[in-house]
Amino acid sequence: MDRRASAVTAAIAEVRSIVAGGTVTREMLERIKSVAIGLAAQADLFPAEHFPIPVGKSTALFRLSEDLDRHFALYASASLPGTAPPPHNHTTWAVYSGVIGDERNLHFERIDDGGTPGSGRLRKTSDVALRRGNAIALMPEDFHTIEATGSAPALHLAFYGTSLEHLPKRIGFEGPEGGAYGVYGAKPEVAAPRVPARELKAMLRDGGELALLDVREEGVFSRSHLLFAVPLALSRLELSLAALVPRRSARIVLVDDGDGLADRAAALMNPAGYRNLAVLTGGVPAWKEAGFELFSGVNVPSKAFGEFIEHKAGTPNLSAAELKAKVDAGEKLVILDSRPIEEYRNMSIPGGIDCPGAELVRSVHDVAPSPDTLVVVNCAGRTRSIIGAQSLINAGIPNPVVALRNGTMGWHLAGLKIERGAGRLPPPPSPQGLAKARAAAERVAARAGVRVIDRTALARFEAERERRSLYLLDVRSPEEFLARHPKGARSAPGGQLVQATDTYVGTRNARLVLLDDDGVRALMTASWLLQMGWDEVYAMPDALSALELERGPAPREVLATRAVPAQTIEPKGLQALLAGGETLLLDFATSLQYRDGHIMGAWWAIRSRLAAGLPKLPAHKEIVTTSPDGALAALAAQDLAGLTAAPVRVLAGGTGAWRAAGLPLVPGTDRMADRAEDVWYRPYDRVQDTEAAMKEYLSWEVDLVRQIERDGDARFRILV
Repeated sequence: MDRRASAVTAAIAEVRSIVAGGTVTREMLERIKSVAIGLAAQADLFPAEHFPIPVGKSTALFRLSEDLDRHFALYASASLPGTAPPPHNHTTWAVYSGVIGDERNLHFERIDDGGTPGSGRLRKTSDVALRRGNAIALMPEDFHTIEATGSAPALHLAFYGTSLEHLPKRIGFEGPEGGAYGVYGAKPEVAAPRVPARELKAMLRDGGELALLDVREEGVFSRSHLLFAVPLALSRLELSLAALVPRRSARIVLVDDGDGLADRAAALMNPAGYRNLAVLTGGVPAWKEAGFELFSGVNVPSKAFGEFIEHKAGTPNLSAAELKAKVDAGEKLVILDSRPIEEYRNMSIPGGIDCPGAELVRSVHDVAPSPDTLVVVNCAGRTRSIIGAQSLINAGIPNPVVALRNGTMGWHLAGLKIERGAGRLPPPPSPQGLAKARAAAERVAARAGVRVIDRTALARFEAERERRSLYLLDVRSPEEFLARHPKGARSAPGGQLVQATDTYVGTRNARLVLLDDDGVRALMTASWLLQMGWDEVYAMPDALSALELERGPAPREVLATRAVPAQTIEPKGLQALLAGGETLLLDFATSLQYRDGHIMGAWWAIRSRLAAGLPKLPAHKEIVTTSPDGALAALAAQDLAGLTAAPVRVLAGGTGAWRAAGLPLVPGTDRMADRAEDVWYRPYDRVQDTEAAMKEYLSWEVDLVRQIERDGDARFRILV
């Protein structure tokens, strides 16, 4: 894939230079033919299994490259013998070059004066055998037809001045002598190249960069997916892709259920510069059919790693009942909850202190200064309890340390009281405590082989961004990040980065640089990522003093599209509009957000399913879209413009602006236009059978060790 993408990029650049700044001439097309022949001559870049013709079809068209403005489009076109389109023109220049097999190409000129609409005459001007080593060129007014003539499918490359999907004035005649003609529409089913399951399996083991992106909704993804697939729902692709996969020339494989969802994603990504991409042939069902392992749940590599660590390191733990007995007996202990503050406030163990994973080593010397104090680390389930406890053990603190077996879910299942709304935090580290933490983190980093870099090394990495993916991750707390952070960094609190790596990093085998101000969090987090199999992890402990800083949230890069932005409406205007009863309000929040609170009368919808769902919704004269901040609603409005004749507007600022205007929200799930499978529901997100879901989840986590052994692709290791 990498070699093909590089060759295609070079060919497009050469073609672009040939036609730059002028009207295309036949002489220019002759030069483009040479480029096309040279590209097609590299036949090993275009294996037939990457360009299969679907069962029941006679042709297939695959997009290799296309500019955002629809110019300089390159396709691979496959056809079965005996398949020929009617004589047609293109209304743009075209160059074809043979790759596999023989194809007969007939050229025609139109010889009537065009005076009779819908009818005309053609005369054949040439008959050319298209095969590897030659090419044909067509001006916008030329007509041709092409047919595979061998005994096997043929494949050719096709360069166009404008993409095939945007040539509305093409015409096709009924026969080689002309006759009646009509609009010759483009194929709507343009696909991305394919990659078979066995080849993808080899890619996962070849050590190269790979972004394996599953574009199904997260709830669907959570039922069955490849181990190292990163969930990136088509519904939210434009909002998340640039941060998740920053290098646009990285090798990308898209995964779906073999239902065309991945091709829709590729159609958005390719014009935006993501051209080194393919789709898993047959999707998840084909992966299973090939005999490869499938996983349920989310953040599976991280959670499997936690189970691996407990299994290999023998991380000590105690049950909820044992902890409760110690608390009741007044034993000297401290409970550290290793989750982000939002999760901690939602449900915690009475007396527990919120201390997210990367903060544990940094804070423990002040929270538990006496070496005879038992330190108990908990999370909601298992992973962060295990990793947090083992972090303290690896750091060599003198205290006894245990993980709370099964976390707050285990506590709840034991019939013990859960606390809600707690806000206990550790004190800021003292100079003495921080010095101990830094010394401990440096010892762990030395054992793990963590490499520390300075601004010179970082500058070299940044200069290599076009060849190697680079992630600058600030592993401090979100609050510290907002106050100030290195320019270009993303907030990735260290504990969460280990717990949910695929939330922050979409490219396997990329370079990760962890940024910090005192080094403890960067060094400890890097030690874990190295053990997870991320070989190119670097720590920059003094990043805040060495680099240019900025404030506030990291800017969100929204993938550029061709769509025209929709008009907006203010909250008060929407309120008046809804009172009229003829406006359809569509809410694109997550189903959990919608359940917690939405504008009365709104219908919840999944963006990627609008084409199928819109006809089922109530009659309306106008549509307004909303989402929490309005960003996803704006993209959905652009989609709707192509699906309905009704005017479409976006609620300015989204539901957040509605709330800020003092307007009411209502909870519930009474107007759901689709199944609530857009996100994964944690056991405690369920409204019924919660305890059964908790038990099932905890058993699932424990079983991951055996499942990753069967899969064979994880490169987990442990500190000796």
